Amino acid sequence: MTTSSARAAWLTLLRRFHFYIGLFVGPFIFIAALSGTLYVATPQLENAVYASALYSDAQGEAQPLARQVAAAQKAAGENLRLYAVRPASEPGETTRVMFADPALGPSETRGIFIDPVTLAVKGDMTVYGTSGILPLRQWIDYLHRSLLLGDMGRIYSELAASWMWVAAIGGIALWWLTRPKRQLRPAKKNAFARARGWHVTSGWLLMAGLLLFSATGLTWSQWAGANVDKLRAALGWLTPQVSTALIAGEAAPADPHAEHHMHHEHMAMTPQIDLSRLDAVLAVARQTGIDAAKVEIRPPRDAQQAWTVTEVDRRWPTQVDAVAIDGGQLAVVDQARFADFPLMAKLTRWGVDFHMGVLFGLPNQLALIAFGLGLCFAIIMGYRLWWLRRPRGAQVNPAATLSEAWLSLGGAGRGVTLLAALLLGFALPVMGVSLLLFFVIDMLRWQSQKRRLASLNG
Repeated sequence: MTTSSARAAWLTLLRRFHFYIGLFVGPFIFIAALSGTLYVATPQLENAVYASALYSDAQGEAQPLARQVAAAQKAAGENLRLYAVRPASEPGETTRVMFADPALGPSETRGIFIDPVTLAVKGDMTVYGTSGILPLRQWIDYLHRSLLLGDMGRIYSELAASWMWVAAIGGIALWWLTRPKRQLRPAKKNAFARARGWHVTSGWLLMAGLLLFSATGLTWSQWAGANVDKLRAALGWLTPQVSTALIAGEAAPADPHAEHHMHHEHMAMTPQIDLSRLDAVLAVARQTGIDAAKVEIRPPRDAQQAWTVTEVDRRWPTQVDAVAIDGGQLAVVDQARFADFPLMAKLTRWGVDFHMGVLFGLPNQLALIAFGLGLCFAIIMGYRLWWLRRPRGAQVNPAATLSEAWLSLGGAGRGVTLLAALLLGFALPVMGVSLLLFFVIDMLRWQSQKRRLASLNG
């Protein structure tokens, strides 16, 4: 195979591959981008919708946390166990007391919102994950992750995350190989050239974000996420966790899902809690260096476990410290400081927070809104390119298929691409299955068009 024919074969394969990703996966990426944009654009709306539960205009000194939690326990009922407490971070806010409720779904708690001054119950609703989102954004989050279809629906988001980085890199490579030579006087662009220009420009502008969101999205996924966890464990990239064991020598293992706990929480039931220790435990945590305004206090799971106080203000990339405290002795059992995290654990933490739109607050929101809308625009331009150059009738050439493009690579090229496909399919199972479907559809299309052309020529 000559150099020119080999280049043509690779170019044909890349073009058809990029086309299939856009045609079949593009709609799922579009939905993920649009729903993700809606998610990061609505925290202020959520604050307004649930203002009566989140805020209070009562004036005066806040009651002890123990009394606030007791008021919440009375409202929730004695059958529900205390899961966590988030004290009001500033005057005018309510305290959020969360209970593990067997009637709720994974990562969901029942939140009772207490006025810290009057002890009045200001709200009673479902709270989701460490991010603490309320029903409005919870619905949007479920839409973004699973199309409201439960675990089976998560296949869609994993499909989008699996192919997004391939589409980005492949699109840039395709542009580089087919870019027009510079002209002293550029010709007037037609509709196809204008659409291609917009598609390419938006691809370049979105490149870094596409890679980041693909990587962070995969860590949340069902099947690829498990492989990512194994890789991180093997490389020592797991996020350190505080040990809550009161017996010496029982250290807490690093948690592969620690940075995702704003979405997936262990809903362990807790024993009877001595609420009188709440204020003292928080005071010890403050003295130890837990200085974020927003913290979460969790009671021990059993008599051999410690309390934990964790910083949950994700607007600042370093405020994720945690301490474990012996409630009886009021002594610090263990600490996890962000400053001591391995570099990759820090990068993962920042990447996930950026993906969520909470890192640095409003600037992160605006950046993600621009990215999401830009990605939707790029996908629309991609479909317009296909529409303008779509084949009509007998103009379709069966040789211009993914299957024929792969067969024309030669032995070495087919071997390399097959090995890459197998490795990626093993690491990213949804990508592997969808790639197989691409080829099945392509083969059926190829055979159908061959019969059609044969009948026209016969």
